[in-house]
Amino acid sequence: MSWIDDPAFGRDDPFGPQTLPYGVIGEGIAVRVGDSALPLRPIAESFGALADLVRADTLDPLLRAGRPAWSALRARLVEVVTAASAPRGARLVGLEGAVLPFTVADYVDFYSSRHHAENVGRIFRPDDPPLLPNWTHLPVGYHGRAGTVVVSGTPVVRPHGQRRGGSKGPVFGPSQRLDVEAEVGFVCGGPVASRLSTSRAVEHVFGVVLVNDWSARDIQGWEYQPLGPFLGKSFATSVSAWITPLEAFAVARVSPPPLPNPVLDYLVEERPHGLDISLEVEWNGVVVSRPPFREMSWTFAQQLAHLSVNGATVRPGDLIASGTVSGPAREERGSFLELSWGGREPVTVGDQERTFLEDGDSVRITATAPGEDGSLVGLAEVEGTVLPADGS
Repeated sequence: MSWIDDPAFGRDDPFGPQTLPYGVIGEGIAVRVGDSALPLRPIAESFGALADLVRADTLDPLLRAGRPAWSALRARLVEVVTAASAPRGARLVGLEGAVLPFTVADYVDFYSSRHHAENVGRIFRPDDPPLLPNWTHLPVGYHGRAGTVVVSGTPVVRPHGQRRGGSKGPVFGPSQRLDVEAEVGFVCGGPVASRLSTSRAVEHVFGVVLVNDWSARDIQGWEYQPLGPFLGKSFATSVSAWITPLEAFAVARVSPPPLPNPVLDYLVEERPHGLDISLEVEWNGVVVSRPPFREMSWTFAQQLAHLSVNGATVRPGDLIASGTVSGPAREERGSFLELSWGGREPVTVGDQERTFLEDGDSVRITATAPGEDGSLVGLAEVEGTVLPADGS
């Protein structure tokens, strides 16, 4: 019997002892246990040589420490939270007030769902093949703005930009087609490195978060050719407040769907790092989609190998996102662009019809994965509410 009395802290619960995600609240680094948080600074002495890492104000020092320290700290945490008696100074607090727990160094967003890529191709380029020729040969991605990554719960102000107009040219104003992208993100750590192999890449991933890469589809549709996303993507990217350690997903590891062609040697994985994560997207409290991450064609290890093969570095605090997670069925599409098929097929949200987000709309994304002995591993929710373009 554990000393932790939170009723949601059990092996049948997403945030039981098999999960133990890290976050930062007003008292510094904490671990989520059920629907409560366990601050680590008051019990730092329980962690011996790792004490300074848990006394820090953010997760930045822990990210820099690398895999051996991550594994040792997690093993000790499991001992602490499953013990019959609490360590001296231990107490549980609420989850309120969680902040972005690390400093985002670089942010890269990929495009790794074949179903999503084909859907978007058919919507945006109906007269051309849905997949461009490079897609099955490399993990397509773009560099985003680290400065607009925000923690779950942060309101999102409707962005401005240029939109395609009529014969007189583009128009400027608030986006009329504001959308979401349900994604999975990987928080990097360890020593600065480049030219990572797929086998070495895993040593540079600390943990996993949910990501909502908000998108202004009308701005994106006008600006994205020939260089890709810019203002249509750079205004806000929301991430979970709690980072689930990569080690928690050992049982969830799967092989991704096969590609139609062999990949180049630097992208080959002896044992692929696909993950069986099930997402759920709520729009104003109504579940509208259940995207399956196991359908992603490219893994995080391949993404990091490709990102760094030219000599670019992977640093502590780098955030790489999977791209929109979509499955083959309509109810598995991870963006409202796809769900509404470019705005032509409205989505029923309660007693209303929707195509894209309206002011006041809220979106919440949750996810779980299989854990050891039939348990569930949870990914902390990512949510946000749309504010009008004037921010009021």
